[in-house]
This record gives sequence, C-alpha cells and structure tokens, in this order.
Amino acid sequence: MNTFLTAFVLLLSALQPRTSTLFNFGWKFHAGDLVGAEQPATSDADWRSVDLPHDFQIEQPWVTPGDDERPDTSDPGANIRSRLSPRGFKEMGIGWYRKTFTPDEAWRGRRVLLDFEGILYVGDAYINGHFIGKTDYGYLGFEADITKLLKWGEPNVLAVRADSRNANNSRWYTGAGLYRDVHLVTTNPEIYFTRHPLRIITNGTDSVTITAEVNRLGAAGKTLTFGIRILDRDGRVVAEQKTDEPFRANQRQREYQLPAIQIPDAHRWDVDDPYLYTAEVTVYRGSDVADCVSERFGVRQLEFSPAFGMKLNGRKVILKGIANHHTLGALGAAAFPRAIEKRLRLLKEFGFNHIRTSHNPYSESLLDLCDSLGILVVDELYDKWLTQYCGGRAEWTELWQHDIPEWITRDRNHPSIVFWSLGNELQTYWNIPYADWGVTPYRMQKQLLRRYDDTRLVTVAMHPRGRSLETDSLPAPLVMETDIAAYNYRYMYFPGDGQKFPWMMFYQSEATTAAMGPNYYEMDLSKVIGLAYWGAIDYLGESQGWPAKGWAQGVFYIDLTTKPNAYLAKSIFSDEPTVRLCFQEQSQDIEWNGVKQRIRRLTDHWTRTPGEALNLTIYTNADEVELIMNGKSLGRKPNDRTNPRVRNQIRWDRFNYEPGYIEAIARTGGKIVARHREETAGPAVALRLVADAGVKNERVKNERVKNEKWEANGLDLSHVRVEAIDKKGRLVPTATDDITFTVTGDASLLAVSSGDHYSDELTQLVNHRRLYEGRALAILRAGRQPSTVTLTATAPGLKPARLKLQQTAAK
Repeated sequence: MNTFLTAFVLLLSALQPRTSTLFNFGWKFHAGDLVGAEQPATSDADWRSVDLPHDFQIEQPWVTPGDDERPDTSDPGANIRSRLSPRGFKEMGIGWYRKTFTPDEAWRGRRVLLDFEGILYVGDAYINGHFIGKTDYGYLGFEADITKLLKWGEPNVLAVRADSRNANNSRWYTGAGLYRDVHLVTTNPEIYFTRHPLRIITNGTDSVTITAEVNRLGAAGKTLTFGIRILDRDGRVVAEQKTDEPFRANQRQREYQLPAIQIPDAHRWDVDDPYLYTAEVTVYRGSDVADCVSERFGVRQLEFSPAFGMKLNGRKVILKGIANHHTLGALGAAAFPRAIEKRLRLLKEFGFNHIRTSHNPYSESLLDLCDSLGILVVDELYDKWLTQYCGGRAEWTELWQHDIPEWITRDRNHPSIVFWSLGNELQTYWNIPYADWGVTPYRMQKQLLRRYDDTRLVTVAMHPRGRSLETDSLPAPLVMETDIAAYNYRYMYFPGDGQKFPWMMFYQSEATTAAMGPNYYEMDLSKVIGLAYWGAIDYLGESQGWPAKGWAQGVFYIDLTTKPNAYLAKSIFSDEPTVRLCFQEQSQDIEWNGVKQRIRRLTDHWTRTPGEALNLTIYTNADEVELIMNGKSLGRKPNDRTNPRVRNQIRWDRFNYEPGYIEAIARTGGKIVARHREETAGPAVALRLVADAGVKNERVKNERVKNEKWEANGLDLSHVRVEAIDKKGRLVPTATDDITFTVTGDASLLAVSSGDHYSDELTQLVNHRRLYEGRALAILRAGRQPSTVTLTATAPGLKPARLKLQQTAAK
C-alpha cells in the first residue's frame, strides 16, 4: 500500500465514530501466582479456558476451621487467619488471566482503550508485558490507553493479575478475579469524550441540561460543535439541537455545559412506570462526527423533608428494601446481568422497591436494571474509611480522591439512585483519619462528591451502638453532619432525635428480618424515608457458625427459593391479598452488631410425622383467616392491625399434625381474597424441571418447557429448578436425593445450588447437587450460537427429567 493510500485509510479510520467491543470471551486462567505471567513469552497452553465474568474464589474448596480458628463472626477483632467465617470459609489467593488477540486493522490511527469495570480484590493489567493500569479498590473500574503499545499484524497478550489476599480483612465474602465486564473501546485520536463524560440533569422538569467533558488534541478551530438528540423508549427522536461552544486552545480537557433542551410533555420516571429516555451527544470535527456517546436517563423529581420523608414526583414513597452484599449465590461475585435481573424481579414480586448497595458500588448492570424495573437505590461507596476495608494495598487516604470521581461520574445519571452513602458503621472507630469519629473525612468527601453531583443528598449508615460520647440520648457527631440520619436497626431513636433536632430526616439503613413487621409498623410511616432489611437474601460469608457457609437469616434462600416469611414481607409491602402458612421448626438466639435477634427455621409444607406438635403462624394482610385441616375448621382469627408486633401474623399454637391437607383461607370484608393449601406428599417417584430466565416463576407439570428469552450471547443464563415429585406431581419436601445434571448443545452448566447453607458441596466445576426441601438449582450459561439445548436431571430410583431450551439469536 503506497504512502498516500495508507494516510488516506488512517484518516478515514480516525473519523469513524466510537466503537465498544465486549472483551469477555476467550481468556485463559491460572490459579496462583506466577513470575513472568504478564510476559508474552510465557506459555499459557496449560491454563484453563474461561469466559468473563469469572470469580475464581467461589471455585475454591471449603476450609474447615481448625482448633485455633473461630468458626463464626463472634470476634471481628480476631487475627486474619482465624477469620474464616466472614470470607465464606474460602482461602484467599492470586489468579492470572490472559487473552491473546491480534489488533483489527480498523483500529489503526485511532485511540484504543481497555475498560475494566472491576477486578477483585485488587488488580493489575499488562499489555505485551507493559503495565497499563490497576485498581486498588476492586469495586470500581479503570481504563487504560494501549494505543502506543499495540503490535500490529501479530498476536498481543493482555494479562491481568487479580489478588484477593487482602480480602482477609474484609467482613464478608468478596469474590476474586475478573468478575465484571471488560470492553475494548476505540475513539477518534484528536477529539473525544472522556471517561463517563455526561452529566444529565432534569430536576423533574421538561428541560434537560447536559454537561459533556471532551478532550481536544491538536485540532484547529475556535469552537466545538455539539449535537444532542433525545430518544424516547421506542427509539423515536423527541428533541434535538446543535450548538457551537467556544474552545480555548490552552485547555485540552474541558467540561461544556450545553444549552438546555426541552422534551415536550416529558414522561416521568417512577417505580411503577420506569420510563427511560436516551441522550445521544455528538461532538463534531467540522461536519464529520468525531465522537458520539449515549446514556439513558429518567425525568423524575425527588423531594426530602422531615415532614414527609421522601416524595417521588410529588407522591410520598417509602423505601421498602434490602441491604445485601453484591454476590449472587452460587455464581459468587461474577456479575451476570440475568442473575441480577432474577433477584430484582423476585424482590418486585414481593413488594420490595429498594436496594442499598452495602457496602460498595455494585455493577453497572444492576443500576441499569434498577432503572428499567423501577427499583430505588441508595448507592454506597465504602464500608469503613480504613485501609484494611478498602482494598488493603493502598492507604485509604490516598484512594478516596480517585474513587469518588470514578464512582459518581459512573453512576450519577441513573434515575434509580435517590441518594448517596459514603460509608457504613464507622462512627465508633477511633482510628478513622483525623480522629474526630469521621466528621472531617465526611466533610472532605462530601465536598468532592458535590463537585460531580449536587442534585442528591449524602449520608453514612450508623452503627447501632455508636451514639454520642457524652450520652446515649444524643446522636453521634457524624449524624449531625449528614443530610439524612441513617441508623442501622435503631429506629426507636427516630422520635426522640427528631424532637431534639427537627431538621433530621430518618432512614433505617439496616433492619433485622427477625423483627420484620414491628420494625416497619413502629416507625412513623408518614415521616420516615424507609428501611432496608439486612441480608433479606441469604449470602455466602458472615456465618453464625460452621458448618453453615454464610448468612442464613434472609427471607429468600441463597438459591432464591422463598422462605415462608417472604410472604410476611409481601403482606406488608404489597396491596395484593396475601396468605401463607408458616411452621416454626426451631430457633436460636444470636447477637448481631449489638442487636439481639432470634434465628428461626421456617417451613410451609405438610409432609410430617403423624402426631407432631406444631406452632403455626399465618402471614396475611386480610381482615381474618380461617384454618382448615382435612375438611375441619380449626376456627377463624382476626388480623390485629392495631398492634405492630402481631400485625399480619396470626398464630395457632400447639396443635397436632394429621396427614392430608391444611388450608388457610383469608377474608376481607367477609369475602375470600386468598388461599394457601398444602397437602401431604407421597414418596418421590420422579424429577421435574422448570426453567426460569429471569421472569416470574411458572410451575408447570410438562417437563418440555421452552425458555423464549434465553439469548445466545455467551452471557445469558437460564435458571432451571429441579424438584422431586410424587405420583400426583406434588413436591416432596423431604427428598434429599443427589441429582446429576447433563447438558447437550451450545451451553454449559455454570453452577449448581440449593437452599442448604450447611452443605459441603461445591457450586461450580461440579455436575451434581443434593436436593434441599425437595429442590435444587442448575444454572446454564448460554453459548454464542442459536441452538436447542437439552438439560437432563437424574437420580437413582427416580424417573429422570429432560428439558429442551431454545437459545435465540442475540440482539
């Protein structure tokens, strides 16, 4: 190719718009450290092939506590080796990833970047042996410009070292590795938008103000031309404009506040109607497009006041939420969008409308889904403002100035986010920098935060034992600084603190599921912002004692099957008529964060030992419930809505089990509004498979079910429930058979699970799982070719089940 033609091709390439390519496929993985692993000459032929996202920690064997190790979370100050419970009884370690690729000729003459959304717990990246970037706080990402390091026309080696050893200091299971997406991005080399460049502000009006940050290198001219298009959710252009903005030659990088653009009769974003627009912003070089970025946003208005708590679009809304860690059960920390969607849809089904991202930024996929589904988010940055809880490799005092801009610019355009949280339960730590119980660090961080977003309030969640040093009758000094008084568990302080300090607005940032009901109804619901139930979904880590592998006090099991008290939450949070039987099997008293609570094992089945004495609670939001056993009425009882401690909880104590059936009939105004019936199951004779691609679970008897939303994009998941059934097709809750799974077609068995936190079975790199309460779960990962996939489940002595699933073409 002659010089002129080469220059012409490079010019055409440079003028092409931005591209972004998912870089998740075709990686190699090596467990353990390896000197020289970043060097291209190092062979990775014997490394394991993996696709991202990937958590190598979840694949590790369980570690049984030794005699010198604590089997539970009772001593948070114990030495690192003894703290197995918080990290899920898994050893921490190092893992290397490598991806070999040959640069596309279309990238020549362009700026080429790698965008890492996160590496746990800390990570370093290399291209062709050269260090290109790192994260010292793996919940946030970074980008690296590799333009000058690429080797054209030959293989290039991208290597990443992930190190989770400092997670020994974490208070929960973190996961490890390349657990979020990686993208390769190309842009114009002279004029381009910076990382997370847009700030979109609506303030609930039809007027949209957009600020865009642009880099301009070596291009002539005194102005930059910007174009804005606003698209509705169907992709139609509803507003557009072009504007010329002055450019200062000595200012390479600059934020441009563009003239406001009007959306005629803008559709408001709300929890029940999460309407989203897309802002498409283009910067031009002359008449040619230099770069173009787009971002979804919602038009919504937030108001906060001590008089009413929070209003969304002028309507009082109470946050009814959960505070969980970021992990996804059997998948560990690997951030699969379909697994996140499955959780969010389940929460919505049970009346929840809120997530607190305790205690770190979650994936961008979660925020996108919250935007789409109408879930309100309290977005949290840190746990404690101490090095040991924030990566452990770099001092926290060196991190926050970088972390806050990355966090806020990444997340600020999500309408689902209602306020920010800078930390959790840190006001009792004397060694927080500046030794004033967090006041000065909070002020410094908030000042920086507001440089990037001044439209939302800011808080920190308070430890339940951390009141004023002088007297428990006064809040901690840090509370007096925050915009919202966020108290973990101690909602009983709201009335007194509010009377002393009338400007305070209250949010119960953690609430115990053991007191679900009272800790909601005993708040002044007309004034509070809301609450988030801690660990409402069981998770790995923070076990109350080996052999339990994690937190088990949720209302949903770790495999997302429901516990009976999930229906108590639904009866509180939802207007849908609800009734559910709940039998208390056993209980255990524990103390968590200074709060005494009772762990209860709850079931709702009717397959028991004849004559067994039972204690029954019926959860309902109806006026009254009648209990029927084998055709005989055991009476009617009213729902005492005047007493927060028993509201929606109707008890029948000490009656004896008889085989047959039991049924709760709920009535409101004398009319039947809901029923729950359970029958005694016979012996298990067969298996049944039910697929769930992230939508509402549908119980079916036909084992040949097609999952029409399973995309062949290499990332999509199909969650398939296996159940042991009797000859009448009833679930057998006592079945504990070991199920073997076989997959044929372009898909893989990614993980297996059940609700049993005491099981010693692994969840990945295995093909079998024992049933728990008659159920287990198989998670299939889609391939990249549309095809039919067959899943077979077998167990000795039971009729096997076979399920055909159709993978559709990726969008």
